[in-house]
Amino acid sequence: MPIIRYIEGDDLAAYMKSGKVAGKDYLVVDVRDDDFAGGNIKGAKNVPSSTIYDAVDNLVRDTKDIKRVVFHCALSQVRGPKAARIYAETRQNMLQEAEPNQPEVLILRDGFTQFQVKYKDDADLIEGWDKEVWASDWS
Repeated sequence: MPIIRYIEGDDLAAYMKSGKVAGKDYLVVDVRDDDFAGGNIKGAKNVPSSTIYDAVDNLVRDTKDIKRVVFHCALSQVRGPKAARIYAETRQNMLQEAEPNQPEVLILRDGFTQFQVKYKDDADLIEGWDKEVWASDWS
């Protein structure tokens, strides 16, 4: 099974700005559900966690040639890591890959919530950011 590890927001930002192409060199998979509104990482594919079991086979097929797949949710504490595990297990079962061909399956540490705090004004990294959503009082 592919090894799953965490990636820091700064490392993902640097990777995205290094000339790599979303959907070809890497894919960010955002598994937020209703909380997807208000912005996302540029080029991210939204696969709501509530649909991950139904969507994972197609996701594996669509990403079979992508070497870096990054999962996240709002905080990457539950939904993001769970989706990454489901993806990695399904990928192993479907593709029966040899060890050298394993992709990197990553989880964005601290999720989109912290990524947007730092990068919300960077159009190379964030799209659709809505200050009204993030200014809401969640308490």
